[in-house]
Amino acid sequence: MKRWMTLLPMALASILVFPPPLRSQTGNGNPVRVALIKMPYVGERNVPDVSRGPEYLEQGGIQKLLEDQGVQTKHVLTLALTPDEEKAYGSWNHLALARPALPTRHIVEMCVRDTDPLEQELLDRSEIQQLTLEDVRTRSANLHREMKRLSEATDVIYIHVDMDALDPREVPGHPLTVPGGPTSAELAAALTEMFKYEKTAAFGVASTPFDERDKAGVSRQAAYNLILGAVKGVQQRNRQ
Repeated sequence: MKRWMTLLPMALASILVFPPPLRSQTGNGNPVRVALIKMPYVGERNVPDVSRGPEYLEQGGIQKLLEDQGVQTKHVLTLALTPDEEKAYGSWNHLALARPALPTRHIVEMCVRDTDPLEQELLDRSEIQQLTLEDVRTRSANLHREMKRLSEATDVIYIHVDMDALDPREVPGHPLTVPGGPTSAELAAALTEMFKYEKTAAFGVASTPFDERDKAGVSRQAAYNLILGAVKGVQQRNRQ
């Protein structure tokens, strides 16, 4: 299944958390504050338990790039179990313990494609809402409707992007790409609109090709485009 912008947490993610402004920072022009978090757990069989993907995103200079945009950042954190949790649960439970699931009524998926019949049946029977590629490209009224619905139904909105959902030219080293995805510029523009909503407080980028699969750095730059799009939305929100 190819999907993105879902509120369902996924593995291999670098996550940005946008804390609310401090009381002393109220008013126009508040600086955006970002906490960078690396989520390395894979949660799959027959592969290493952790991925270098989040490390690869950090090593490209994302922290400095954000600071150059006037963003205040904290030191990068990496999710990990406590020693007691390691003893009690072990590696098979890393992913589940680090990212508990959400009710399907609190999930919106955009531009789902390439589903098999059983996957589609599960989606049809769920309470997951869906938006189209056209909703992304036009930042449509449907997109804003879902953002308003989530803002009324939840305390915090988390937006997640699986990088294989992009135009395959921007993730050439990914084995699961499907034609018809948006460019990172198109998706970044939609993220800007979504992060204007006050309760949108976290953004995750997952499944970014790294090292030998991204020799030219194309995929890392695409991920950075998305991150900057999200930050732009928070900056515009703070100026309103």
